[in-house]
Amino acid sequence: MIETARLRLRSWNEADREAFAALHAAPAVMQDYGGPIARAESDAKLVRYMATFARTGFCRWAIETRQGAFLGYAGLMPSAADQPLGAHVDIGWRLRRAAWDRGYASEAAAAALGDAFARIGLHEVLAYSAPDNARSQAVKTRLALRRDPARDFTITYDGIGQWRGLVWLARLESAC
Repeated sequence: MIETARLRLRSWNEADREAFAALHAAPAVMQDYGGPIARAESDAKLVRYMATFARTGFCRWAIETRQGAFLGYAGLMPSAADQPLGAHVDIGWRLRRAAWDRGYASEAAAAALGDAFARIGLHEVLAYSAPDNARSQAVKTRLALRRDPARDFTITYDGIGQWRGLVWLARLESAC
């Protein structure tokens, strides 16, 4: 578990299934992904997050307020085998619409990056977003991630078609 001034980042459990599915069913929240995803896909994603944490000790963390209200997720994931950038770890976030514009994504992502470098021992973490996802790009700017256009990519996802990713980079200062 990671705690910040306002948030708690924690591993997932079965009780999170409904809130996780509701997050993925919200059109505004899922706009960057091409729209909401089906419950079965959301459930599979939650299982993947829990299995990744069990295997690696990190994943996208569940974000909640200090009072326990579910806000969404933020954190790290190892890349899929077929990802165009090859083996890497990326950071990402997704929050309920009601949690937008409060700095939660930046606060949670900064904590997850700190964990990546201090506890996990990573030296580099990538982040990507669609060209039109200004909100996500603003978080990357607040985190002082560096744009890396040489790594931009396009990938085809079942159900949503082609997706273009603009890439940013976070590096452990001592590794530069």
